[in-house]
Amino acid sequence: MDPQAWFLYLLACVGLALSPGPNGLLALTHGALYGPRRAVWTAAGGCTGFVALIGASLFGIGALLQATPAALTALKWGGGAYLVLLGVQVWRAPPPGVVLPGSQGSVSGTALYRQALITALSNPKALLFFLAFLPQFMDPARSLLLQFAVMAGTYAVIELAFEVGLAAAAHRISPWLQRSGQRFNQACGAMFVLIGVGLPLRG
Repeated sequence: MDPQAWFLYLLACVGLALSPGPNGLLALTHGALYGPRRAVWTAAGGCTGFVALIGASLFGIGALLQATPAALTALKWGGGAYLVLLGVQVWRAPPPGVVLPGSQGSVSGTALYRQALITALSNPKALLFFLAFLPQFMDPARSLLLQFAVMAGTYAVIELAFEVGLAAAAHRISPWLQRSGQRFNQACGAMFVLIGVGLPLRG
């Protein structure tokens, strides 16, 4: 990828990262519940999922899913069900700053990473978006593997910085969250449920 094309790709990645989505919401929620340091696991899980989706798009799995309506439908419903389940869990979580047995205090970084990873991978619209978006910057004369490394690495760094920033911003308002944290959790949980319900229903 030549420098001019990479710069345009960089700008496009910034715009994509700034657009609202389930992983950004999850980073915001985990930042409020567990603090920015532990939410780095969330950001890392989301980035891993997006890198996998970029690889799937570049190497043709996205085209296969797009050509197989049954597989795409199954992925949509599975992803939607997971987001609904995640929304229910967030809704029921205790307010930030309140540690109950079996709640925040026992949630490992691995669990946060896994939640974010599944959230990214279970969003077929992200896969199809990458499938349409990435070819605009591909050069058939260059190594596909090298282009994957550049594209995936660039997007991962931007997405990681954005999600960590969201988590830190949420943690800074923790005094307010300790007073109104239950409503915050319920609002975030409801948004996850709405996204999960809307994901398989939209074309």
